[in-house]
Amino acid sequence: MNIDIIVKVLIPILGTIITSILVPFLRQKITKEQREEIYFWVKIAVGAAEQIYKEKGQGKLKKEYVVDFLVSKGINITIEELDVLIEAAVKELNMAQEKLIK
Repeated sequence: MNIDIIVKVLIPILGTIITSILVPFLRQKITKEQREEIYFWVKIAVGAAEQIYKEKGQGKLKKEYVVDFLVSKGINITIEELDVLIEAAVKELNMAQEKLIK
């Protein structure tokens, strides 16, 4: 039970910290259209990974799938930038799923 509370509190805090530092850096390096296209493909890959790897504890496999997919699309950004985009896409997906449950 305590782990659930820690996860629910720490993950959003870490996500906020990461995105507040790296998102401005990302914006400097690529255009708005490029960001939108990259984020589009990240959301597609994250959604696919969530469908393929449904069991708990498969986060590493999910991330590998997303990275491999994006590399196959020719998306060339740093791992740090990619981590931010993946975290944002996962959060967006989780929020959408929570709305469906309610």
